[in-house]
Amino acid sequence: MDGRGLGRSMRVVGAGQGARALRAAWRRRRADAAGLPRQRAERARTPGEAAGAEAGPGGGRVCFARSALEVRVTAGGAVFLGWDGAEPEPSYALAGACPEADPRARLEPDKDGGWRVVSERMLVTVSRRGAVEVRTPGGALLRRDLPPRWWESDGAVAGGPRWMQRSELPADARFFGLGGRSAGPRLREGAYRLWNGGPDTRGRGAGPVPVAMPVLVSVADAGTLLVFHDNSWDGWVTVREGAEGCGSGHDRPARCEVRMGGGPMRYWVVAGAPSRVLHGWAALTGAPAVPPRWALGHQHVHQGPAGERELRRLAEGHRAHGLPLSALQLDSGAGWGGRTAGTDGSADKAGTGRAAGADGAPDGGGAAGRSEAARLRQDGVELVSVVRPGVVAEPGCPVFDSGTAADVFVRDAAGRTVLGGARRGDAAFPDFTDRRARKWWGALFAERVEQGFTAVWHTGDEPTSLCAFGEATLPRSARHALEGRGGDHREAHNLYALSMAEAGCAGMRELHPGERPFVVAGSGWAGIQRYGGIGTSVPEAGWEGLRTALSLVLGLGLCGVPFAGPDVAGATRRSSPELYLRRLQLAAYLTLLRTRTTGRAAGASWEASAPWGVGEELLGHVRTALAERERLLPYLMTLAQLAHRTGTPCVRPVWWQHPRDRALRDCEDAFLLGDALLIAPVLEPGARARAVRLPPGRWYDTRTGRCHRGPATVRLPTPLAGLPVLARAGSAIPVRGADGRTELEVWPPVPGRTGGGLLIPDPGLGGQRPAAEKFTVRDGRGGAVLVEGEDGAAVVYAVRLGRPPGPSAG
Repeated sequence: MDGRGLGRSMRVVGAGQGARALRAAWRRRRADAAGLPRQRAERARTPGEAAGAEAGPGGGRVCFARSALEVRVTAGGAVFLGWDGAEPEPSYALAGACPEADPRARLEPDKDGGWRVVSERMLVTVSRRGAVEVRTPGGALLRRDLPPRWWESDGAVAGGPRWMQRSELPADARFFGLGGRSAGPRLREGAYRLWNGGPDTRGRGAGPVPVAMPVLVSVADAGTLLVFHDNSWDGWVTVREGAEGCGSGHDRPARCEVRMGGGPMRYWVVAGAPSRVLHGWAALTGAPAVPPRWALGHQHVHQGPAGERELRRLAEGHRAHGLPLSALQLDSGAGWGGRTAGTDGSADKAGTGRAAGADGAPDGGGAAGRSEAARLRQDGVELVSVVRPGVVAEPGCPVFDSGTAADVFVRDAAGRTVLGGARRGDAAFPDFTDRRARKWWGALFAERVEQGFTAVWHTGDEPTSLCAFGEATLPRSARHALEGRGGDHREAHNLYALSMAEAGCAGMRELHPGERPFVVAGSGWAGIQRYGGIGTSVPEAGWEGLRTALSLVLGLGLCGVPFAGPDVAGATRRSSPELYLRRLQLAAYLTLLRTRTTGRAAGASWEASAPWGVGEELLGHVRTALAERERLLPYLMTLAQLAHRTGTPCVRPVWWQHPRDRALRDCEDAFLLGDALLIAPVLEPGARARAVRLPPGRWYDTRTGRCHRGPATVRLPTPLAGLPVLARAGSAIPVRGADGRTELEVWPPVPGRTGGGLLIPDPGLGGQRPAAEKFTVRDGRGGAVLVEGEDGAAVVYAVRLGRPPGPSAG
């Protein structure tokens, strides 16, 4: 163990846990030493010269001296490229079978001994040396992949050789995505690791992150391009922005390099306008799940003892202070499954057969707890249970004994159950890449449902294992089923949270057949949006954490995960009341809004960290922020269902509709909520005004009604009462009226032009698909504003005009 490992151990290991952490770390090292192939001499390989081609559906195969490249255009416009015999399936990212090939796309000879495939949305050319170019139908270059390189060892290695691919992009290209990074949403020059882990505390994305997706989005004047390397192995993506030659022709292209430690070399490419790119991505990996209505409201996480008394105090505290509440998420942190969390946070070693890690049952889940859960649900408050993957590895624990009998735990190369470190002992981890394990896991939630829980929240699903040195996860040599193919943790690690979410979603759907399941994961991979959303982890406790939270949510949205948001922790010594307020005001406009309280030791109250613990001076502003969230629920539900149908994220970068606007591409301190609202969060202490970059068009300040014209940069006041929120001219925004009914908030259109809006009603508990209602906004006589339904039909909703426009600003 080197000095860096010792440093990590000092940061990770706490009092009373050192011996367990050291034992787990050494156990992990011994398992890898015995189970992983030894390092051998390697030799590099490149494709070589083209030797011919074979036509096939949607494209064909180009054969080289030492490799082959499969090019396939799908009916939806996405292009698959696979080297060395790599096929689109099997894949955890794809939703179902691989899309059908486009019969119109054909492989044909190109100049200089190369080949090309012409499709409706892209032109793909392959040079005789193996370079691949992706261009627009008009010929503008979007990306040029240089011939790849493999490093093969002398002996056969499971998972294949490690490989590298270098690419060049237009000089003006900007990079986004990779699952959401602290140093974002725009990815600057640097290396980004593709390995799910703890929050990135180094600020540039170099370390592990909770959600590491190999999904890279590039935006340039030529167009928007999404490239997804369908490979879950550990790897690195290095990006470098280009520089333009100011008309001299000496541009320096932007560059990207992908390195993988193994696995297939295959990737998907989707090009077009941003909305078309995300629609194509959703068609590949699955439509985002529509959350139930209560999941879009204010949820509160209680970390600590959560008995009947605590539940009642939490609910009554919100009610007494006029703060809306839709759900309570309970995280006692006691035990790793198979142990009952008592009201004092202690663990009962006998266990009750409860779901692994499902902490926080009210009063142990007895009759009193069930009655309290029923009362809360009558008041419109749902209960959400925290679920961790680890199961306490003690004979006599019902969950552990049941899992052992069903043979669902991860094993090592010698066939023994892999034991990870936990806070109260060793833990076994279910192998969620095994269908039998997912079925077993889902059945465990029956007890949670009986106790009154409606949904689950996954945490520690990277997966996390207490470790004194090295990476805090399972041994890389641990064996996984991988749907019968077999493999080790090097391939399965990044897939673990995705498979766990699939198991939780299927279990809750079976137990609640008439309701949409709600699963919030702490980690994930491509396709996680099919099962729910992501609760983002923010490592920075100070003001920098605001930028990080926004970066993570925007990055996840561009990777196809529209439902995401950070926790808003209570005010502490490192978090002032003002910072708490600004965090809450930002989160109120994100898709997932969760506040948090932390239990105190020695009987001390947790109420100091509750939303009403900021003091009387700021409590009114907290109440205003949560009330605005409630008012926007019809709009948020519309955006959630729009994301389900089209893949369009709810929280969007300001360049979404104008990707060629370079000033907007560089704007990282504001965002769009749908098409209608532009939100400019306050990211600095004491700020009472800030500059806001406006996209083209006319925008109304929703607080003052003043009109601003874009593209321009304007300076707007930022009082403690709220954030700058601007509405697009001509918007018809569905909101919740004072009587609780849906109404339309309309902002006047630009004279001589029309605007519009969309409303998709709440589908209820089930999976119905309600019809979308479209509205048209136009000028009327005498300065009036007219709102019509489709084909001129009358609008059945109350219409409220936004604040009358003040004097124009530019």
